[in-house]
Amino acid sequence: MKKKVAFYTLGCKLNFSETSTIARSLVKEGFDRVGFDEMADMYVINTCSVTENADKKFKTIVKQAQKSNPQAFIAAIGCYAQLKPEELIAVDGVDLVLGATEKFNIADYVNDLSKNDMGEVHSCEIQEADFYVGSYAIGDRTRAFLKVQDGCDYKCTYCTIPLARGISRSDSLENVLKNAKEIAAQDIKEIVLTGVNIGDYGKGEFGNKKHEHTFLDLVKALDTVDGIHRLRISSIEPNLLKNETIDFVAQSDRFVPHFHIPLQSGSDALLKLMKRRYLTNLYIDRVQKIKEIIPNCCIGVDVIVGFPGETDEHFLETYHFLNELDISYLHVFTYSERDNTEAANMDGVVPKKVRNKRSKMLRALSVKKRRAFYESQLGAELEVLFEGENKEGYIHGFTENYVKVKTPWNPNLVNTLHKIKLKEIAEDGLVTMEFVNSPVIA
Repeated sequence: MKKKVAFYTLGCKLNFSETSTIARSLVKEGFDRVGFDEMADMYVINTCSVTENADKKFKTIVKQAQKSNPQAFIAAIGCYAQLKPEELIAVDGVDLVLGATEKFNIADYVNDLSKNDMGEVHSCEIQEADFYVGSYAIGDRTRAFLKVQDGCDYKCTYCTIPLARGISRSDSLENVLKNAKEIAAQDIKEIVLTGVNIGDYGKGEFGNKKHEHTFLDLVKALDTVDGIHRLRISSIEPNLLKNETIDFVAQSDRFVPHFHIPLQSGSDALLKLMKRRYLTNLYIDRVQKIKEIIPNCCIGVDVIVGFPGETDEHFLETYHFLNELDISYLHVFTYSERDNTEAANMDGVVPKKVRNKRSKMLRALSVKKRRAFYESQLGAELEVLFEGENKEGYIHGFTENYVKVKTPWNPNLVNTLHKIKLKEIAEDGLVTMEFVNSPVIA
């Protein structure tokens, strides 16, 4: 009988792409992959350490696995596994913890899957995470996350990612294109480029610090791969998003008009405390440049509330800055202290209640911004890619500029692209639509 393995992924798109690659490697070793809610011989949890909640959630997921099979072998991998392996191995039921470099060779560590009285930790010093493992995830049939870069050389004072993932390094252009072609061959219509700091692409190729290629080289090369209908840039630092890249996306048939650009704070004083590599004037410049040449572009923003030293005045500065900016939605993160970061020792700690109140205010602003963006697109003719789930009698999809639409469920629409016209915003906040041409559906 083949052994069964199940995976649970916490955190970012990058984690999802790595889980997929690790899963494929175990299938090659003779495992059968099953769902996490099914009976399995081994459960692998890919962890995240960006927020406190991700840490807490780990224990809940271990219990979930034990409920399905109390005798199952449980392995933890990922960022939290690299940062705090001793904490994870101490959780009842965990047999194996693998760090940043070891996770890709999980088959070498699992042996006969027998439970141990003492769990094992295999975790390198993070300085040893200096080689690159390419990966991609196919979460559903419509889109894939393609990893192009890993690690980060930035020293943001709130962030543990460099400690968990090591130095900035990239996949070779040749390998990225090979992976993109493999994805295209599986009839997947959209690729989302992912990494820790993808604008830094090219650094550390073949283990050196010289940029063999730039992010613009990568974008131009991917634009030529046959069989990919859409390419989406997941998240790129404002200081690394160059005019040439924006200009190229504007004229590309494949790269979609959607940028996600982390801001973190609308206060220059806080950006300096965070050791970000830009100030608000550069951010304004990037947004204006995009909107000038791609007026229907969707722009998403990451922002942190409750950073040490954030006074009411600083917060309102951020709120007004975002309110006045021509952006489309926010990802709001409530600051949480992380060990071994500079910010954890800073003065001016913001009470949790205040952090949560500020977070609510920005989430409400995000709803307002998204609605205003959707309203600006009503009447437009766009192309939608339909997803695979029946949600209360509707099928959902995203336009190229990330407007979420719905139409009555039809299984033949799954993973198909159609020219549509946006009609109105429904009560649930999604946009209703009509087909521009009656779709020919088999």
